[in-house]
Amino acid sequence: MTAAYPDFLQARCTRYRYRYSECRRCADACPHDAIGLSDEGAGIDGARCQNCGLCASACRTGAWSAGNVPRVELLKQAIKAAQWSFACAPSGAAADAIVPCLGALDATMLAYLGKRGIPVELRGSEHCATCAHGARGAAQMDAHLEAAAMLREASGETWAAVTVAAAAPERRARADGFAPGRRQLFRRLVGRAATEVLHAAEPAVVSEPVPDKAIRAARTFVTEQRELMQIIARARERGCFLVREHEALPLMKLVLADGCTSCEACFRACPTGALQVRETDTAWSLTFKLDHCVACEACLEVCKPAVLHPVPEFDVAPGAGEVALRVLNKQRCSRCDRAFVSPAPASMCGICADDEDAFAAIYG
Repeated sequence: MTAAYPDFLQARCTRYRYRYSECRRCADACPHDAIGLSDEGAGIDGARCQNCGLCASACRTGAWSAGNVPRVELLKQAIKAAQWSFACAPSGAAADAIVPCLGALDATMLAYLGKRGIPVELRGSEHCATCAHGARGAAQMDAHLEAAAMLREASGETWAAVTVAAAAPERRARADGFAPGRRQLFRRLVGRAATEVLHAAEPAVVSEPVPDKAIRAARTFVTEQRELMQIIARARERGCFLVREHEALPLMKLVLADGCTSCEACFRACPTGALQVRETDTAWSLTFKLDHCVACEACLEVCKPAVLHPVPEFDVAPGAGEVALRVLNKQRCSRCDRAFVSPAPASMCGICADDEDAFAAIYG
């Protein structure tokens, strides 16, 4: 196990892609307040970091990676065995693989091994009550176990069990009053629900478009967690793989309500290419590809009319292809003769219309 700090890839960070993003998954997961956030991304305080790896398992875009939790290498070793065990390093428990914290094992790893028929045991959780990573690590482990169980149920297949070694009674009653129950998960879900209620109660207001400088261009990518989900979600018996949205899973399906302004901000901010703009000589369309979405929610943040919404339950079986969320016919500008799109019929493109407004403002 390496003592190096987690690596951070700035171009993958939601806060870097959209500089006004309020994403703080990594900071919320860190038990040591070692992560600082800015509109450039995130940074780590080496004096505070204890290398628990929780930031990496909480990050949806793979911006953080923990060298002491080498996901691919651990899985390569585990699939060669008849059964496998993980133990957290602080507990001192023996196991086939030692990780800094059991919460650093994400749901896709646990589900993948279960699907492969390899029983997994997690050891050392009784140490959470006294561990420096304990409160956040236990909550994250519980969330990942819950998500892995949900995937097993959705598969309709018989998977090997993922079990937690017997824990001491005090694990459920901590001195600081924290009871594992996915505190971070509930905080985010309740926050989203409250936001949706407020949006429903208020009249729709379209604010100013997102400034171009707020969205930084970078190469799109697919994360290791999402690639594992492609394997996990291959449905053999049912033909579908119906799951619910869950904070511990890199999954989200989008629908688009009325009010889209076709500003393309969601497409430009999307780090994985799940959202795309497709154009032909006569049409413009905004498409969504479920197989690429990691539920980073950058698109939800950047959508000013707030018309993009996640679906609570959906089929994640691979191969669904792109779905058109919005299709518009191209129009021809009466002044410059260029093709353009707009939410409503218009005689001039946005550039020429701005010129008209500027001319009128100057000369009356």
